[in-house]
Amino acid sequence: MAFTLTIGQKAPDFQLPGVDGKTYSLAGFKDAKVLVVLFSCNHCPYVIGSEDRINKFYADYAPKGVALVAINSNETQNHPTDSFDHMVQRAKEKNFKYPYLRDETQKIALAYGALRTPHFYLFDADRRLRYTGRMDDNPRNPGKETTRELRDAVDAILAGEKPPVEVTNPIGCNVKWKGHEHHWMPPEACDLV
Repeated sequence: MAFTLTIGQKAPDFQLPGVDGKTYSLAGFKDAKVLVVLFSCNHCPYVIGSEDRINKFYADYAPKGVALVAINSNETQNHPTDSFDHMVQRAKEKNFKYPYLRDETQKIALAYGALRTPHFYLFDADRRLRYTGRMDDNPRNPGKETTRELRDAVDAILAGEKPPVEVTNPIGCNVKWKGHEHHWMPPEACDLV
């Protein structure tokens, strides 16, 4: 497996522009009991299949002191629908209530070791990693999931306990890195690249 943050590591800081015109950093979430950092994008069918679940997760947990921030690090030369303008449009269409940030340099994705979209990182109040991986076992097909690892992990942290599962493999499309030549292929094939 490629590099990704390991359990117990501290959240890398970031300074990234959001679709709402504000700039966000780790310190901006200091009051949150739990911080979920999500590597996302606009075009991946696994992200699209998860968006309503992510919105519901945020609606359920924000009142409990859980913050969520989504970051799009995909290169836009071969994936123009991941551009900032398209992000603004997507956030409006799907009514995101949480910050959606653009990582143009891809430095933040590298610092976290983001492998796929969607890829979730769950940090406790000290901003140490307590869970990383998938939200559940079927991101692409709403209603077909049979697990809820992210919710289970958040529930455990809020209760002062250790998450029942700390690491899962994220399911989705590879992060689209700059300088990696990918020829266009239909979205249903995106988990292969």
